[in-house]
Amino acid sequence: MVKQYFNFKIQKKHKGSIILIGNFDGLHLGHQKLFRVAQSYKKKYRLKIGVINFDPMPKMFFNKSLKNFRLSNISQKNQLLDNSKVDFVITKKFDKKFAKTKALKFIKEILNKKLNAKFIFVSNNFRFGNKREGDVNLLIKYEKNFNYKVIKPKPLIKNKKIVSSSLIRSLLENGFLEKANKLLDRSWTMEGIVKKGRQIGKKIGFPTCNIDIQNYVLAKPGVYAVKVLRENNTKYIKGIANLGYRPTFNQNKILLEVHLFNFSGNLYNKLLSVEFLKFIRKEKKFRNVNQLKAQIKRDLNIAKKTK
Repeated sequence: MVKQYFNFKIQKKHKGSIILIGNFDGLHLGHQKLFRVAQSYKKKYRLKIGVINFDPMPKMFFNKSLKNFRLSNISQKNQLLDNSKVDFVITKKFDKKFAKTKALKFIKEILNKKLNAKFIFVSNNFRFGNKREGDVNLLIKYEKNFNYKVIKPKPLIKNKKIVSSSLIRSLLENGFLEKANKLLDRSWTMEGIVKKGRQIGKKIGFPTCNIDIQNYVLAKPGVYAVKVLRENNTKYIKGIANLGYRPTFNQNKILLEVHLFNFSGNLYNKLLSVEFLKFIRKEKKFRNVNQLKAQIKRDLNIAKKTK
């Protein structure tokens, strides 16, 4: 298990490391390329690798209206970082006090004094410090002063587009789930606690688990083939999910509803991990419940055949 820190007070053995700074939302193929380059530096210079990320993400901190944005929550991100074979992760709380930190102070007091960073990996558009005053050029300017080297690996290009978290969010929002999954190198996944709803699904013969999507990016409202993992369980259950507003029942709150195949049991207040496998159709309003039930049966047939 990777060592977790929630500030910049790290153990002595982790000082003088390779430091990667960023949000790393979703830890997609572009991030994975960056980590492979860092691993080559680790092998060559016999240094450890550390990651600095922030919670909440700075963009969400500064824009309070930005609710549905994340590709992965902090728990998922830490698990993905653990799988990336880094040695430690610093998750810094992003608050008003930290946001006012001067860029030069961040370099001098944190990157140098507290971490003694030897290599600093950042993207070309990296900005930091009070009012985003710091950038890659400022980091490079102070390389010799503080004995570190800035590394800017080239971004990963797929189909003439830079692979980025923004691109993947856009693909999800427009219903291109399978393209998004390819860039993530896995199925996009939401985690959430099952809440008690209005029992509408149960009343029409298709009981569902209702999950609050919290700050996850809002993928295209509609019906998806999914597979679900229960907390402290390793066996997936196939299912079908509706992400949307349930227009047939005049709902105005976005909700994730999941119907599990061949499962019975109480899942209220349980944590579920829902992997999105295939976008089946967009959300639509039906004239009556019978029309809805007929469509659900057709959707189920497609979901059951999805691998």
